[in-house]
Amino acid sequence: MPTEKFTFTGHSGATLAARLDLPDGPQLATALFAHCFTCSKDIPAAKRISGRLAAMGIAVLRFDFTGLGHSEGEFANTTFTSNVADLVCAAEALSGRDMAPALLIGHSLGGAAVLKAAGRIDSARAVATIAAPYDPGHVMHNFDDALDRIAADGRAEVELGGRAITIGRDFVEDVKAESLGPAIAGLKRALLILHGPRDAVVGIDNATEIFKAARHPKSFVTLDDADHLIRRGADAEYAAEVIAAWSRRYLDLRAPAPPPGAPEGVTRVSEADPDGFLQDIQAGPNHHLQADEPESYGGTNRGLTPYQFLAAGLGACTSMTIRLYARRKGWPLDHVGVDVTHDKVHAQDCGDCNEKSAEKIDVFSRLIRLEGALSEDQRRKLLEIADRCPVHRTLEGRIRIETALSG
Repeated sequence: MPTEKFTFTGHSGATLAARLDLPDGPQLATALFAHCFTCSKDIPAAKRISGRLAAMGIAVLRFDFTGLGHSEGEFANTTFTSNVADLVCAAEALSGRDMAPALLIGHSLGGAAVLKAAGRIDSARAVATIAAPYDPGHVMHNFDDALDRIAADGRAEVELGGRAITIGRDFVEDVKAESLGPAIAGLKRALLILHGPRDAVVGIDNATEIFKAARHPKSFVTLDDADHLIRRGADAEYAAEVIAAWSRRYLDLRAPAPPPGAPEGVTRVSEADPDGFLQDIQAGPNHHLQADEPESYGGTNRGLTPYQFLAAGLGACTSMTIRLYARRKGWPLDHVGVDVTHDKVHAQDCGDCNEKSAEKIDVFSRLIRLEGALSEDQRRKLLEIADRCPVHRTLEGRIRIETALSG
């Protein structure tokens, strides 16, 4: 996944630091990601979610709000309102590159910010929140022991997540006064709410209030036992998969015409877990799959193995070919089922994959089920037709694989 450093001017004139995660292939849409309170663009959840969306064809801009991470400015002078203004500036910067964001994603207070900012970002078609508070003032419980000092002195240094952060009086007063209800009710964008019922920082009741305030189309998906910061990689990946699948209904994801010599387009495989075997597979804007290995072979068992994909292709093509023939003949075929097995395990083969041995033979076995009032002659003919399946012929024919390095 290519990642590009990106800077733009924030609400105060300070230069804000961002990363633009780009798809390996065609860019089908752009998303804008807002991180959690006092976090940064580089927290694991933001990186994982952005990476998974990029693998699915959606470019993602994640940035540090004013005074945080690598961005300029003083955080003590910021407010919730200024965070919203920074989001609008980020959207305008993307628009200047013909990448106007159609999807807004916000985590925790960033979720509240995207709900507020959406009405000022005309290109936005869909909004997704992750563990977002209904009341932005909810964040003050992180430093409520310092509120008296902030009120008296105008600002105070507090420790959040092991870091010293200076909170200003304007921030406190701003989040106290903020009410998201009207913004949510007038959102006029599709809304997806992701929240964990065991979130001990922002309770699940916040998701309930956001959902009640929103008008349709709106959706809620539980993150089960995920923590507030979505620390586990599996939780971040699940959130990304849900957001990508949900957003396809609302975004205009149009794939470019297939290149010459590839009538079905490009099937793009990208590594999702460099420590394991999990792979993202994207075929156009609408088809996302995963490949993996079983846990017993060092994988996480979250997708089909490569050989299972081969078996699936053979089985699907066999069923389609039989159905097409029976349909043309007008035969009473009610249902087709195909079971395919293969006698090798991919992980076992890989150790000597550079060695060529004539004694090694791949055997795919098909068990075909035909249901309906078919005569014996018709059943025999359909069994014969199964061997005419194009994938069958490809596997039994001569195959040439051409390989080159990109770039």
